[in-house]
Amino acid sequence: MFYYIYLILVAVIYIATLPFLAILAFRKKYRDSIPSRFFLINNLPLKENGLHFHTCSYGEAKAIKAVIDEFDNEILRFSTTTQTGFSVIKDYTSESRYLPFELFLPFWIKRQKLLVVFEAELWYMLFAVSKRKGTKTFLINARLSEKSFPKYYRFKWLYKRVFENVDAVYAQSFEDAKRLKRIGAKNISVIGNIKFANTQKPTKVFPKNYKLIVTAGSTHEGEEKLILDAFLSLKEVENAQLIVTPRHPERFNSVAAFLEKEALKENLTFSRYSKCKDFKSDIVLIDVMGELINSYAISDIVILGGAFADIGGHNALEAAQFGVKIITGKNYYNQVEIFKHINGLTIIEPSILKETLLNYMALPYSSVDTKSNLSKLVKDIKDVL
Repeated sequence: MFYYIYLILVAVIYIATLPFLAILAFRKKYRDSIPSRFFLINNLPLKENGLHFHTCSYGEAKAIKAVIDEFDNEILRFSTTTQTGFSVIKDYTSESRYLPFELFLPFWIKRQKLLVVFEAELWYMLFAVSKRKGTKTFLINARLSEKSFPKYYRFKWLYKRVFENVDAVYAQSFEDAKRLKRIGAKNISVIGNIKFANTQKPTKVFPKNYKLIVTAGSTHEGEEKLILDAFLSLKEVENAQLIVTPRHPERFNSVAAFLEKEALKENLTFSRYSKCKDFKSDIVLIDVMGELINSYAISDIVILGGAFADIGGHNALEAAQFGVKIITGKNYYNQVEIFKHINGLTIIEPSILKETLLNYMALPYSSVDTKSNLSKLVKDIKDVL
């Protein structure tokens, strides 16, 4: 009964939001995903009897490679909900799709040998329909932060239904496992964070033309201004360069306009990586996907975004592997388990970023002290196949 009530509810939501979806489909960020997800344009079902991985973000799609490398390409099936995620999974296999809105899943989803869902993509219909069609279901790298738990617990009645259709859960930590169990998860194993098993490596060598390279990584609205103000003070006393990489590509143009205006005001040079790759400007905007790791590789200091704004923080592993000095904010609640295993993080309030950056010589170097063990997960997947 719940299944059909839920299906009616999502149908009502779909009809009510159609005008907004039609408008959003013209925005660059959603130009591919909305037509595919909500109108099934160029979005045929995946082939049957495969190993179906579902990830959301760019980072998740990259992290899963450590798992899929254990399996033959012809069995792989992939889905995602974001444009950045799709930019990664399309290179894994031609059987890669945007996951349709839940209303369409009963007739879009085909029977697979196994569905493996990454982290927090707890779509009821994705699991329920897959189970109805005879597919085994795993939730991997599962996490539920202490801050997010009360919100999830209020909807325990819904998540209990979701987890009724999940055969096994692989949690990042024992704390995550306890919280997940309270909202209905069962058959939980703790294997650590998969992202530790596949830290992205540089793909090219960027030139280093300044004594001190500061990279602002995965920044959000408001963080670029905060970081630039701090950098300008550093620039007065050091031969320093600022490399800025916004988290979301749809913000590239607005961030470029802001940085160019401020650079002109301060008599500094500015360039966009997509137009000039010589890294001779005082401020460089990385405005293409996949290059953040390469800027980390030449950095002396990384100011990690997503934690000065109330976003939950971002993965510090990629920067920490190079032993750089890392500064970030206190709103890192989505990265607690990762941060526990990174030494030398400097976590501060936004108000003291300028002072902290000016005293960079006193900051510790970062390092990573753990890796995750994927052997149980890989074995369990192979047992299903």
